[in-house]
Amino acid sequence: MTRMSLLLCLSLLLAPPYSSNTAAAQSNQSLHTPSYTADGQLIFPANYREWIYLTSGVDMSYSPNRSQTGHSMFDNVFVNPEAYKAFLETGTWPDKTMLVLEARVAGSNASINKSGHFQTGELMGREVHVKDEARFPGKWAFFGFDSATTAKQVPREAACYSCHEQHAAVDTTFVQFYPTLLPIAKSKGTLSAGYSKDEKANPAKD
Repeated sequence: MTRMSLLLCLSLLLAPPYSSNTAAAQSNQSLHTPSYTADGQLIFPANYREWIYLTSGVDMSYSPNRSQTGHSMFDNVFVNPEAYKAFLETGTWPDKTMLVLEARVAGSNASINKSGHFQTGELMGREVHVKDEARFPGKWAFFGFDSATTAKQVPREAACYSCHEQHAAVDTTFVQFYPTLLPIAKSKGTLSAGYSKDEKANPAKD
């Protein structure tokens, strides 16, 4: 046996075994981080409902002239688990954060329900807000999905970018509407100047 063959055998013997747990960890990593097609489209994270649920809004609008859709709608927000854990520690989002917003039609008259609204199975749309510092100028990008599994980036000229940059509570994200995370951002001192200005002009009401 040559010296090279002996060294190779020793390295194989001393290397930790490639267990199913290792494979599972690598698989989970790919499920929880942004993935793109060859032409730069974001691949929709199909398992997002297994992520951390942050909040729901009903008929929310950032414009004073809200367009009437003829029905009520819920917005649900989810974030990948690694980003959530990092936010708990730092009060801000790490690179490779993915926030998914799904819009669902609100139902009212069904089964035993007599008042109020519940979420139906009818999806109105899905959006993904991605932090990928090496890929996007400004670090963040938006992607809009309907029933497709991939989507092109929403152009930087779209109003959503400037709105988030000017009014979002933390790192261009609307943490002011995430009730479990806003106190953490306050305690970590990561709230934006734009958010503080908005709060003074229009204090939140419980």
